[in-house]
Amino acid sequence: MGKLHDVLTPELQDWLRAQHVFFVATAPLAGDGLVNCSPKGLDSFRVLGPREVAYLDLTGSGVETIAHARENGRIVFLFCAFEGPPKIVRLHGRASVVMPSSAEWERLRPSFPEHAGARAIVRAELTRISDSCGYGVPHFTFAGERDTLPRSCEAKGEPALARYRAEKNARSLDGLPGLPELDDGA
Repeated sequence: MGKLHDVLTPELQDWLRAQHVFFVATAPLAGDGLVNCSPKGLDSFRVLGPREVAYLDLTGSGVETIAHARENGRIVFLFCAFEGPPKIVRLHGRASVVMPSSAEWERLRPSFPEHAGARAIVRAELTRISDSCGYGVPHFTFAGERDTLPRSCEAKGEPALARYRAEKNARSLDGLPGLPELDDGA
């Protein structure tokens, strides 16, 4: 049976920290827009307070979560227990995007591990915290983090990453503005 929580209790925070993967889902306001769901890992999730979370967003081929957060702020995080007792946790909230040029970045960035290619921090004020059984989620054993993205970003270096972001992260698949520093005014 599912349960609503007023806050992220210490026990729930510990459980969230123990998960190796989580999913982030967002959608544009347009009814025909593409809903996005992205898996995340690499120790990129942090609990900032009883009703506030964030994750370190790394350079990737798309910019959907950032674009949707900038447009309307709606976000949901999904965590599943792949090991241990079954459990699913959903964190609904209002997202904002923290860019490296901001004072907020300087405050939050030390909370996360160093990653070449870090492009933003997506922060969310939680409006709904719930858990459910997770009985249908299979067991998986964690074998380790993939190093493909970190190695790729390190090999490219910051100038090449900036060019990549300019090419791939200026607009979402639906044409919404992506990274703020790449806004072209369209």
